[in-house]
Amino acid sequence: MTHVPAAPGDSPFRTEPTPRDEAPQFVLPLVVRIEKSAPPARTDALETAARAVLVLLGDERARGDGEWAEAVRNWEDARIRKVVRRARGAEWRRAEELPGITVTGAAAEVRVFPPIPLDGWPKELAKLQVSGTELDDPEPPADPDRTAPVLWLNPDLKMSAGKEMAQVGHGAQLAWWALSETAREAWRTAGHPLTVRTATPAHWRELTTSGLPLVRDAGFTEIAPGSATVVADHPALR
Repeated sequence: MTHVPAAPGDSPFRTEPTPRDEAPQFVLPLVVRIEKSAPPARTDALETAARAVLVLLGDERARGDGEWAEAVRNWEDARIRKVVRRARGAEWRRAEELPGITVTGAAAEVRVFPPIPLDGWPKELAKLQVSGTELDDPEPPADPDRTAPVLWLNPDLKMSAGKEMAQVGHGAQLAWWALSETAREAWRTAGHPLTVRTATPAHWRELTTSGLPLVRDAGFTEIAPGSATVVADHPALR
């Protein structure tokens, strides 16, 4: 059975129960490559994860009658959960053998897979760890280019890198939903440029009342239900 995707204004990021919760739940798996000898920088990993979500959404296989389209529709009709796991060495090579898309950043590599049932993880991915995604930036990130999309993180929340990767993926997806088809195609054609930065407290207060897409986490892990985590600041939505 297929489902109509949630409308952009009908965000699945809410804490109260909804009829969607009675339907089978799907999750979008993302795997970040973290080799012990050369882990990626935190911001690079966050930005790469956000782009990976957009790349999947725009892929021909995820649209229309594509082979992943029904799974994407079923996933988008629920709470669009995302789970980030880490892999290295042989684990990463096995993950790359499964259907999916690998997206690279400056050094980060993230593989995104078509949505799967919440309890239907392939054994190659089920074995991977959710913990252990603690990453750092060797240098403070530069000021973002405000002419391109910026995913702003809440400065008052402390999250693991894996959790933040999922949150910025949510933010990118909400921005994608809110854009016109023309704006989506322009973003896709440009390679989905974006930056991820942590807002200052004053800027965060402005952002949360700006009307831009706002992620409120369901609170399954790490943070309280309803926590505002990311604002998606796309120039076409200002």
